[in-house]
Amino acid sequence: MFLKLMLAGLMLIASPPAPQDQLIIEDHGKTIAQVSRSEFTAPGLPVIDRQKLDQFIAKLSDKTVRSPVNATLGPNHQIVAERAGYTLDRENFIDQFQHFFYSKQSARVIVPLQKVYPEVDSELLSEIRTQRIGTYMTYFNPGNKARTHNIELAVRSINNQVVFPGRIFSFNRTLGQRTRQKGYQTARIIVKGEYSEGIGGGICQVSSTLFNAADRAGLHIVERYAHSKRVAYVPPGRDATVSWMGPDFRFRNSYGLPVLIRASSSGGRVIFSFYSSSVIRANPRTVPAPAHETGCKPAEDRKNRAEDR
Repeated sequence: MFLKLMLAGLMLIASPPAPQDQLIIEDHGKTIAQVSRSEFTAPGLPVIDRQKLDQFIAKLSDKTVRSPVNATLGPNHQIVAERAGYTLDRENFIDQFQHFFYSKQSARVIVPLQKVYPEVDSELLSEIRTQRIGTYMTYFNPGNKARTHNIELAVRSINNQVVFPGRIFSFNRTLGQRTRQKGYQTARIIVKGEYSEGIGGGICQVSSTLFNAADRAGLHIVERYAHSKRVAYVPPGRDATVSWMGPDFRFRNSYGLPVLIRASSSGGRVIFSFYSSSVIRANPRTVPAPAHETGCKPAEDRKNRAEDR
């Protein structure tokens, strides 16, 4: 009996003490934060230091945020359902934290989250995919592997974008900066009137094809800059040069219904189409047909910046 009591005493001494004064925060069964009351006590006062709490909440929010995902159309025009996102329920968490702080006890809480719904759900997408209001196609040389790769990357970034009434679509904002980290490769560009090699060469054809499709669909063109020299893939005056931190292509949805952009690139062709609801009253414009030529001959940028980037 004495030996048993002695062993039990040794085990008790060796066991780590239960957390005291601790708040354990869990998300989906995993501990994502563990803090003590003393970390948030104001100097010399038995109250919460709100600056420290706000800083902690900001970090906690970064850990728990999940962006919503819009519904999209798959390669066979089937609807891929949307996914809701989540963000930290700040007020709820503050209430729980205050209860922990002033209770003088340890606590374990599940991080409170608020559901964030995507702008484009399956129901909306089903409605606006029915009526094609404008389309345009250009041709390129698929043998130029780097340029073809850049075109395909840019096309994928724009495919399935939905532009709501009154909103402005920006090519540069949608694609972001064209970098190696994003997968863009080196291809021919123009810098100050001279041919050169640069990251993202080729996407001027994507922006030009999009411009003609948007114009044909009757959308309001907000910003477009032409190359200073002729390019092969569109008729004269129908191009739209773009450059990060330089020229942009932008259009506004001037209709009372959302419009859906469908884009594809394969077999040496870039195709952009605009869709909306069957009840839309579209005002399409007549746009010259594309040139049936391959390759890209970029020209000097009107702002002396590199094109196709």
